Amino acid sequence: MSRIGKLPISLPAGVTVAVNKSNLVTVKGPKGELSQQIDPDLTVEINEGTVEVKRPTEQKRHKALHGLYRTLIYNMVVGVSEGFTQKLIVSGVGFKATNSGNLLELALGYSHPIVVALPPEISVATETQRGKDPVITLSGIDKQLLGQVAAKIKSLRPPEPYKGKGIRFEGEQIRRKAGKTAGK
Repeated sequence: MSRIGKLPISLPAGVTVAVNKSNLVTVKGPKGELSQQIDPDLTVEINEGTVEVKRPTEQKRHKALHGLYRTLIYNMVVGVSEGFTQKLIVSGVGFKATNSGNLLELALGYSHPIVVALPPEISVATETQRGKDPVITLSGIDKQLLGQVAAKIKSLRPPEPYKGKGIRFEGEQIRRKAGKTAGK
């Protein structure tokens, strides 16, 4: 059995899970509602306070899908009950980040400011303190969408290895290179 797939998902208070005949799992909670289409071979069992994903055979494909869909359902349960946040740090001289609503405006050393329109499911907050790098905080209930948006923002100016300038995730370690003068 899959080590991850066999674990039951405990439902927090206020979270409900429903499965229709076409294997569409819908999770409702205090922060919103998410749904995910599950492979027709797998079955989702809802007991009192727990959800379990079962697979029909020991095929390699079924084993892989077992852990995948269990994790996707778990992420939906956590998302609608607690939500997810992702912090991005903008480091570099003159680099700025500001937001107005769901529009994120970035000054990343190019000749023009970059304006990113975020999806309505994602909320953004920017924080700029004197002497510190600006921080972009993204939050939402869909972990997959949140990661995709954060990766897209990071791709606008990935961190470079010599001075570490660019956009990086909070806690990310950048492999630094020595530079030309280090060899002499």
